[in-house]
Amino acid sequence: MQGSFRTIELSDTKLEFDGLRFLTVKTPNLKGRGDICVFVPKTKKPLTNLPIYILLHGVYGSAWAWALKGGAHKSAQEMMNNGEIEPAIIAMPSDGLWGDGSAYFPHHNKDFAKWIVEDVPLAIQENIPEAGKKSKLCIGGLSMGGYGALRLGAMHPDKFSAISAHSAITKLEEMELFIEEPLNVYLDSVTLPNIIDVITSSHSPLPPIRFDCGTHDELVLGNRKLNDQMNELQIPHEYLEFRGGHQWEYWQEHVRKTYLFFNASIAHK
Repeated sequence: MQGSFRTIELSDTKLEFDGLRFLTVKTPNLKGRGDICVFVPKTKKPLTNLPIYILLHGVYGSAWAWALKGGAHKSAQEMMNNGEIEPAIIAMPSDGLWGDGSAYFPHHNKDFAKWIVEDVPLAIQENIPEAGKKSKLCIGGLSMGGYGALRLGAMHPDKFSAISAHSAITKLEEMELFIEEPLNVYLDSVTLPNIIDVITSSHSPLPPIRFDCGTHDELVLGNRKLNDQMNELQIPHEYLEFRGGHQWEYWQEHVRKTYLFFNASIAHK
């Protein structure tokens, strides 16, 4: 079956490792190909319509970063083995590989938002047997990926069952801390560049939201401000701070909180 994409490349199961699969599809939203690293858990019996937990990477990264720097698949399998969470697929797409980071919204005639919100779930549902049309979706990420998760999750509250972010950029101008591209190339293309404005503009009830940040992270002040703003507006959410900085050691540890949150949010639906 051809499916919704003109071209599809899926890794050979005989050559895959640690439950990781690699998927590349061609999409008009990227004017070319996009990569997705997919973790499919080992289960005692075949399952389908598993939840799909989308994890967005930060600047400089790609589809492999959450797995091969964050060990996200190993944490997930361990938690499933221990009975802490139910089986779920972990989807780790590239951001579209524009500049130091696409910020996950439309610009330069490419729609990096639709790539994540529409193409990534569809590609998995059509090509990974353990997924299906009834698979529930959750979205999370770190740094720029945290910005993408909060923004896209709030913009599409009917699509996602939960939102989680680690060390998130909370307003677009914070991208300047990390990128060499001038900020106006983003600002010229986006409306509502700050997370609080996206959240308050939603006309539908928001899914459960959590976010956290390290106390030594350069983005902690922005996260604290977002927490204060959401408290003032009485928007339900969970915000936590932990020891640590803007580094993989922090995200390796705290991605487990994302999994627990997603698992609980789906269970309550």
